[in-house]
Amino acid sequence: MKKLLVALLISLFCLPGLVTGAEKKDPLAAWKPKFDPSGAEFTYILSNISHPVIEGVAVGYKIRDKVWEKTNGRLYVDYRPLAQLGGEKDVISKLKLGAVHGMLSSSVAAANVADRLGIVNLPYVVDTFDKLDTFRSDPELWTPFAEAAMKSGIVVADVTGYGPYGWATTTPVKSIADAKGVNFRIAEAPVNTDSYKAWGLKFTVMPWPDVPQALQTGVIDGLDHTAIVCNITKKFTIAKSFTQLNYAQGLFVHLVNKPWLDKLPEDVRAAFLEVVAEESAATRAATREQHDVQVAAAKEAGVEFIELPEAEIGELKKLAEPVLEKWGEKIGPEYLATVRQKLGN
Repeated sequence: MKKLLVALLISLFCLPGLVTGAEKKDPLAAWKPKFDPSGAEFTYILSNISHPVIEGVAVGYKIRDKVWEKTNGRLYVDYRPLAQLGGEKDVISKLKLGAVHGMLSSSVAAANVADRLGIVNLPYVVDTFDKLDTFRSDPELWTPFAEAAMKSGIVVADVTGYGPYGWATTTPVKSIADAKGVNFRIAEAPVNTDSYKAWGLKFTVMPWPDVPQALQTGVIDGLDHTAIVCNITKKFTIAKSFTQLNYAQGLFVHLVNKPWLDKLPEDVRAAFLEVVAEESAATRAATREQHDVQVAAAKEAGVEFIELPEAEIGELKKLAEPVLEKWGEKIGPEYLATVRQKLGN
């Protein structure tokens, strides 16, 4: 009888699907490579926490395919979105050690790599698509940013984005006074914390995976995020109002482990960096279009989009000046002044 019971248990655990359940559908099946990467001479492990339905995330796959083509199969970009390699703080540590070679880091997390990278999150500095393009194309603005993390063995190869930031809320926010009655979820980033303190608003620092339940249960009733992300991730099903602050561009900062990069043959390295620049530029243009598409879709679904009066925006800018002064000391007062002057701030 004991032998029979043991045999039965073994058979149950060996049969696929009986105990573990049916195999789940691969959410990244549509992005599988159409080539065999096993013969690659070099591999670039690239991480991201989000889903490639966002243009600024999908760029990793476009880089993969173009790099493969341009290097004649010598370099394979092993792209791992959806936090396959861990959360951003963990991946940053792995990146510094060289266990991961690259990372499309959210701009809010990038400030933890080097203070200067926080400049793109400061309120009303790099706050529009046009200003972002100017920031990227002007060597006087871009080079200090790209080299900001060199001491940690990291270089910034480029940037893509996920749209301008605003407030997704369960009740309409049409003024700063309205905002004071909302508990906003903000990212785990020092720049954001300082900004919300300066604005005198209630906030909760919370990892992104915890947001859905917190929003559903009323622990939070507002999100500091972009319309693209809020619509794609279904946050607008609960938070049906969006106040268009446009105080910063949500970015993915392409961080690369410099020792890994330097070990590549010169021709492979040049081809890699050229593809990253080309695909990132194309993706920034695509993100503009995705923003318009997602806003239109959200409006059609009944989401109310609100613009704060100019006087209210002016008050937010005024309240944020001490934050810019504080961070100016960290990122370089002259550099911040140059960026603000050239971008018309």
